[in-house]
Amino acid sequence: MIQYDPHHWWRHLLKLRGGILKEIVGRLGVFVVWAVAVVWFHRHVFKVDVPATGHTLAGTVLSLLLVFRTNSSYDRFWEGRKLWGGVVNETRNLVRAAALNISSPELVRRVTAWTAVYPYALTRVLRSGGDDLGPAAAVLPRAEINQILNARNAGLAVAMRISATLVEARRLGFISDIIQMELDRNVQLLVDYQGGCERIVRTPMPFAYMLHLRRTLIIFMLGLPFALVEPFGWATVPVILLIAHTFLGIEEIGVEIEEPFGTEDNDLPLEDISGGIARILDDLVQWNDQAIDSPALSYPGIPAPKEPPPVA
Repeated sequence: MIQYDPHHWWRHLLKLRGGILKEIVGRLGVFVVWAVAVVWFHRHVFKVDVPATGHTLAGTVLSLLLVFRTNSSYDRFWEGRKLWGGVVNETRNLVRAAALNISSPELVRRVTAWTAVYPYALTRVLRSGGDDLGPAAAVLPRAEINQILNARNAGLAVAMRISATLVEARRLGFISDIIQMELDRNVQLLVDYQGGCERIVRTPMPFAYMLHLRRTLIIFMLGLPFALVEPFGWATVPVILLIAHTFLGIEEIGVEIEEPFGTEDNDLPLEDISGGIARILDDLVQWNDQAIDSPALSYPGIPAPKEPPPVA
């Protein structure tokens, strides 16, 4: 994803990276060449102009279709971002609660490492590949990491590892049954968020809607020069270029953002989010270790607790 300052209006106008011009330039060229051919034929061979009323009505309908297309795509994009926001929150909650309740530093670090690996594994699932499981994978057994890489669903495999570590902590007596169930509820929410992301990836826009929109757009753009050629003359060509750029660009933006988990410039920065999760989880464990090693804090105005009197 490209980071930018929306207050700088002119700075971004000439940038190609992140725009849709390179994706639609071929289609623009086709419609411009067609407009040139129509104008030349109209002026030198035979009058082919038609009334503009039909295109006016069709343009209104086409605009509504394009608005619905982009709104639906942005809903998918924003839903994906909210789901990953949930992943960020639940990984923090899981490690925070584990660090405070599991009395084994080794098991806390194992839970933290697997939790830091989880967003990278989820990225692998959503992008159907990739071997990067983040820096935390280096502290985990290589055989277990290879099992994750070979699993059909790396995200679920990592979630199973986290749950298994919590079960081990309960079996060894470091946490109670209730604490283990509460901690595992965070793992369940991570799996729920993964299911929401997979729903977006595996459910594209309905094919019939996409096909009808593109057919309508092509017919409209091919017929538009006939409605403009008489009043505009050779100016029809730049007008067609402007209208085609607008309509094709809106449709391409919808295509660009409808699947937000890819690697294109306008997709969600999953690597940055995963790296941020790993860093904050590492900080949580370090803060917990410092809190355990530091003496009890005393605050001005709050008396220290007194020892209860011995029972006679």
